[in-house]
Amino acid sequence: MTAGNLADLVRRAADRFPAKAALLYQDQSVTWGEFEDQVSRAAGALASLDLAPGDRVAIALGNTPAFPVCYFGALRAGLVAVPVNPASTSAELRHVLGDSGAIAVVGQRPFATLASELAAHLLELRHVIVVGDASPAPAGTLLLEELVESARPLESPQGGSEDLALLIYTSGTSGRPRGAMLSHRALLANLEQCSRIEPPVMSDDDVVLVVLPLFHIYGLNAALGMVAYHGATGVLVERFDPVDTLAIMRRHHVSNVVGAPPMYVAWSLLPDVGDAFADVRLAVSGAAPLPAQALTRFLDATGHHVFEGYGLTETAPVLTSTLMSAVAKPMSIGRAIPGVELRLLNDSGGLAQEDDPGEIAVRGDNLFSGYWPDGAGGPDDSGWFRTGDVAYSDDDGDLSIVDRRRELILVSGFNVYPREVEDVLARHPGIEEAAVIGIAHPYTGEAVKAVVVRRPGVQLTADDVIAHCALSLAAFKCPTTVEFAAGLPHSATGKTAKGRLRESAGGS
Repeated sequence: MTAGNLADLVRRAADRFPAKAALLYQDQSVTWGEFEDQVSRAAGALASLDLAPGDRVAIALGNTPAFPVCYFGALRAGLVAVPVNPASTSAELRHVLGDSGAIAVVGQRPFATLASELAAHLLELRHVIVVGDASPAPAGTLLLEELVESARPLESPQGGSEDLALLIYTSGTSGRPRGAMLSHRALLANLEQCSRIEPPVMSDDDVVLVVLPLFHIYGLNAALGMVAYHGATGVLVERFDPVDTLAIMRRHHVSNVVGAPPMYVAWSLLPDVGDAFADVRLAVSGAAPLPAQALTRFLDATGHHVFEGYGLTETAPVLTSTLMSAVAKPMSIGRAIPGVELRLLNDSGGLAQEDDPGEIAVRGDNLFSGYWPDGAGGPDDSGWFRTGDVAYSDDDGDLSIVDRRRELILVSGFNVYPREVEDVLARHPGIEEAAVIGIAHPYTGEAVKAVVVRRPGVQLTADDVIAHCALSLAAFKCPTTVEFAAGLPHSATGKTAKGRLRESAGGS
């Protein structure tokens, strides 16, 4: 489809399937016609708050109907959505809101209270909007339900195409998380690219499990975006529980699962997984490698192969899939999807020799516009973007990831940058020095390990270190393993030799 405003997808689905379920959540069912009306009213409500096209609106919600309503409503009003993990700490929230210059934030009451406390220090934050609470809003906050009820629907989308639609924070190669700028064009392009895969990834007949968090690009565009693109039905699940999700899949006859490795690992250990997957047509996985043993167990239990893919926040997100391969192989990420060009580059920036690994570089309409606010770090003048991930191509042309040039740790598909954790550890009065690396984990793909040098005479336990991190970091960023050492290895320039730490730990 021609690049326009991403919220046009909701209008198109409502025109085609007005009485069909768009979203199922617990005991609620919202048709596409009803969803279109809600999105139009949310757009009108946001536009009435003196927000101008291009202003940023942070959305800190779980996988409830309010998230897609606010998301598509913001885009229809020409605003920029900034998804935020609702479990963010005060420090993390302050960074995202302050760096993005968000004018408004939408969240449930505990998060909205935290945002209100920060508003005094964030000059640009003018509106804190509470969702899902019938009691009177605290002073200085607004209730979304009241705003939407009184709003005039905004049916005509404001902006689109190359306009910024999404500012989503991801760990960069240095310093704190940076906002990746994704345009309407990039988001729509990746949906169109994925829709050209054969066999089809999704159709309007599908009932899709949407349990991946919507504040992450994978859940937001590859799941929710695809549901809207095809006019399918999305089953929103706020928290992944292996047993509960299988029951939900049986109840709603889920036919399409967009998942991540920890989900399939957990499901593969349950005796009734085969029955729950009886109606499933296609199961895909991304965000991290799926352990080969779990894939085999899952295949034996369900008869379903799990098709894996690879992508980045900066690419909206999908780049490759084993659906593009003649045979889907364990630990492979397959081949580039239609509309994505991919090269493997050597250290000099030229094409890697055959059989040699190389850094993945990609080009396509789905690429981001660089990092906020000036577009730095985006595609080069020829449209190529170097991902920092290293892969090799086998004799069949299928790719496998072998390493990451960046030091990111991938926990259940979420990026953890070691520097951020190390900065928190450095603030502990009992820690002389610390280094953070990723180690293999059977359920989350990787986990965070801290190697800590105590100050002389200090009594410090692993639990003390983890508790200290939990005060400043989201749970997935906190170390799950702490090793105490007499000292850390260093290079000739004084930099911590993390390669030696990984070798001794068996980490990534």
